[in-house]
Amino acid sequence: MRRGGPHSLIGSDPAAVAGAKLDRAVVRRVWRFAAPYRRAIALFVGVIAASALLGLVPPLLFREILDEAIPAGDRRLLNLLAGLVVGAAFVDAGLALAERWLSARIGEGIIYDLRVALFDHVQRMPMSFFTRAQTGALHSRLSNDVLGAQRAVTGTLSSVVSNVITLVANGAAIVLLEWRFAVISLVLLPLFIVPAKRVGRRLQELTREQMELNASMNTTISERLNVAGALLVKLFGRHDDETRDFAERAHGVRTVGVRSAVYGRTFFVALGLVGALATASVYWIGGLLVISDALTVGTLVALAAFVGRIYGPLTQLTNVRVEVMTALVSFERVFEVLDTPSPVQDRPGAYDLVAPLGRIELDDVRFAYPDQPIVASLEATPVNGDAGRRRALVLDGVSATIEPGQMVALVGPSGAGKTTLSQLVPRLYDVTGGAIRIDGHDVRDLTQESLRAAIGVVSQDPHLFHDTIRNNLRYARPDATEEELMAAVRAAQIDGLVASLPEGLDTLVGERGYRLSGGEKQRLAIARMLLKDPAIVILDEATSHLDAENEALVQEALATALAGRTSLVIAHRLSTIAAADQILVLDGGRIVQSGTHEELLEEGGLYADLYRTLMREEAAAEAEQALSEASDTEPPDERLSDLIYPPRV
Repeated sequence: MRRGGPHSLIGSDPAAVAGAKLDRAVVRRVWRFAAPYRRAIALFVGVIAASALLGLVPPLLFREILDEAIPAGDRRLLNLLAGLVVGAAFVDAGLALAERWLSARIGEGIIYDLRVALFDHVQRMPMSFFTRAQTGALHSRLSNDVLGAQRAVTGTLSSVVSNVITLVANGAAIVLLEWRFAVISLVLLPLFIVPAKRVGRRLQELTREQMELNASMNTTISERLNVAGALLVKLFGRHDDETRDFAERAHGVRTVGVRSAVYGRTFFVALGLVGALATASVYWIGGLLVISDALTVGTLVALAAFVGRIYGPLTQLTNVRVEVMTALVSFERVFEVLDTPSPVQDRPGAYDLVAPLGRIELDDVRFAYPDQPIVASLEATPVNGDAGRRRALVLDGVSATIEPGQMVALVGPSGAGKTTLSQLVPRLYDVTGGAIRIDGHDVRDLTQESLRAAIGVVSQDPHLFHDTIRNNLRYARPDATEEELMAAVRAAQIDGLVASLPEGLDTLVGERGYRLSGGEKQRLAIARMLLKDPAIVILDEATSHLDAENEALVQEALATALAGRTSLVIAHRLSTIAAADQILVLDGGRIVQSGTHEELLEEGGLYADLYRTLMREEAAAEAEQALSEASDTEPPDERLSDLIYPPRV
C-alpha cells in the first residue's frame, strides 16, 4: 500500500479538470512517448504488485505463530515462522528500494526527454512567439507541467496499481478467513471516506491559496532582487516600503502554511480515532467469536491487520479519477507546445548558402505582423477579437538592391519599418509578400542555419550572458583560439579594458552585462560578431545613446567590422549616415527616398528634414557634454575596471 501524509489526499484540483474527459488518443500517445521506458515500467509495476502481495504474508505468519506454534509448544516451528517474518521484512525493504530506483529512473528520464524536447522546440519558434508569449506561462510549461506529466507515469501509476492490488488482496483474505468481518469493514468505511473527501477538498483550497501567495511573493523577489529592480528601489528610496510589502506577502504564506499544517494534523488525529474505533470493533466482535470458539486468536489478529490495510487504499482510490485526469491534462499541455509547428521552417529541399558574397535584394517586400496566436494558452488574450486577422502592412512594396561590400543606412521616423526590415533579412520573420534574396537565393529556400551564419547583428542594447568575457565571445565560435579571441578584442577596441582587468577575459560581465558600460557592451558585441566573421552585418541603432568618447571607440571598431562586408545600418548619428554608400529613407513602410547623403540633401524632402533635426539634437548633446565635462573631471561612462576594482586612495 502506498503511504503518505495528509497532503497525499490532496491529489489534484478537481476544479482544474472539471468537465474533462478521458482522451484515448492522449493515452495512446503517452504510451508511445514512454516507449523507451516500457520494460522499466513493466518491471516497476511488477515490483509494486509483489510488494503489495507480500503485505499479506506477515499477518498470516502471525496467525500460524499464535494458533499453531505457541499452543503446541513447537519451538522449531516458532523459530521458522519468526525467521520467515524477518525474511519478509528484508524482502519488502529490497522491493521498496527497487521500486524507488525504478521510479526515479523512469521519472527523471521522462522529465529529461520532455524538457529537452520542449526547450529545443521552443527555441526554434519565430520571434513573434516570444514577443507574444507570457514568460511565466512558458516557464510553467517547462517545469510544472513536465513534473505533472512525470508524476502521471510514476506517482499516479504506482499509487493506482499498489492500492488496487492491496485492496483486492486484503479484501479476498478477509472474506476467506471470516466473511462477517467484510461486512464490518463496509459498515465502517464511510467513517474513513467522508472525512478524507472533505479534508482533501479543504487542503486543496489551502494549497491553491498557498501556491498563489507563493507566486506573488516570488514575483516580488524576482522583480526587486535583479539589477534593474534593485537600482530602482535604491534611486527612489523605497527600501522600507518594499520590506513592508514583502512582509505582508510572506505573512500570508505563513498564515496559510500554519492552517494547512493544523488541518492536516487534525485529519490525522480524526483518522486515528476512527482507526481506533475500527480496531476496537474488530477485536470486540472477534473476541466474542473467539470466546464462543467460532474464531481462533491468530485469525482474529490477522483479520485486524487486514481490515486496517483496506481503508487507506480505498480512501486514496476515491480521488483516482482526478489524479488521472490531472496527469493527462499535464501531458496535453506539453503536447500542445510540441505539436505546434513553427511558422518559420526550412522548406523541403532547402539548401545551404555557400561562400556568401553579401548581395541583398529586396523585391517588393510586404510584411504585417500576424495576429494569429501560435500557442494560444501561452499568449495574451487577443483584444477586440482580432485573432486570425493581420494588422496593417508595416512594410509595403519595399524594393532595393545592396551590392556586396556596400554600407546602406536605413533612416526614417519612429515606426517607419527600419527594424522590421532588418529582422526580415535573417528571416526572424517571413515576408507577407514579395521576396528577400541573398546572392540571388530567396532566403526561404536556404537553410536557416546557413543563412544566419552569414549574418551578424549588433543591436543598440546587446544581450550578454551572465558569464565571463571569454565565454560571451565564444558564443559566436566555441572553438575560437586565444589568439583569435584577442584579435577580435583588439579589432573591437576593447583590448585596453581586458588588459586592465586582473582576470582579463575570465572576468564576469554580470547579468545582461550590467557590469559593463554601454560603450563596452557595444564593443564586446562587435568583437563577438567579428569572431563569427559574417558576410553581412546588421547594426540596429548601434551607435545611439553613447557619449563622445565611447562613440569614437565604437566607430573605430565598426570601421574594422564593416570593412569588406555588406552592412545594413539603422543609425541616428550623422557621422554613420553620412558615411553610407546608399541611404534608404523609409516612411510609413515605404522607401520614399534613396541615394547618397549629398544627393538627398540636394533633393530635399524628408531626409533633409531629418538631417536638420539630427544636427540640432547632436549640437544640443555636444553642448550638454561639454558642460558636464567642465563640472566633473570623471568621464560619464564608467569603465568596468573601475566598478570591479576601484582605484586605491
